Amino acid sequence: FSRYFQEAGFEVLAMEGIKEMKYEIKHIGIIGGGLVGSLLAIYLAKRGYRISVFERRGDPGDAAADERRSINLALSNRGIRALEEVGLAEEIKKMAIPMHGRMMHDLSGNLTFQPYGKEGQYINSISRAGLNRMLISEAKKINVRFFFDHKCTRINLDETTATFDTGQTDPVTKGFDLIVGADGAFSAVRSAMQITERFDYSQQYLEHGYKELHIPSGRSGEFLLEKNALHIWPRESFMMIALPNPDGSFTCTLFYPFEGKN
Repeated sequence: FSRYFQEAGFEVLAMEGIKEMKYEIKHIGIIGGGLVGSLLAIYLAKRGYRISVFERRGDPGDAAADERRSINLALSNRGIRALEEVGLAEEIKKMAIPMHGRMMHDLSGNLTFQPYGKEGQYINSISRAGLNRMLISEAKKINVRFFFDHKCTRINLDETTATFDTGQTDPVTKGFDLIVGADGAFSAVRSAMQITERFDYSQQYLEHGYKELHIPSGRSGEFLLEKNALHIWPRESFMMIALPNPDGSFTCTLFYPFEGKN
């Protein structure tokens, strides 16, 4: 502050008073209620802020609304540390299955195990949707408000407002002290920032798409593949992976290129 005012030709007075000046943020709007938005809501609510989260999809706690694709996550130490900061790591671990390495499946059905790191190290298989539901549930316990089926259509950066389409009434506009964009691909927040001066933006599309598949458990609920491994079927330009679930099933993801021979 001091140097700025001096360069501008002002005499600097009462610097102690300037140090005490700050803009008081009370209400924060988070656009996007996925893993990033819901975890951020918990962090900020624990610091005393009033938080409202807006998500274009339905409540993942609603069985009817939760019929969507969801690649399982391989949760590593970095993710665990983020959850430890808000006191949720141990609870999350109860939902997870340790994967000590990759199990490679070749064309002939032969298996090769490739351990992760040193002995005893592992990453965790966890349902993305299950983790999201837990984060939302925990956020609600500390008075975070969630607004589902609210698609953000416009951000006014000058007035710090967001407009939402609920599909039922006229668009709704709400004001905040601060808006955080956690709305992922085709973000409405990013779109608003793109038309400001000197904002750089680029976008590339992946060459592969994916299809979620499912391997059920055995008749007695047992795992039909090695439980504590991330299974991979590598096939040059495409592949399939399978991650274990607590009920003995595996969530599989088949990755295929959009173009080419396969």
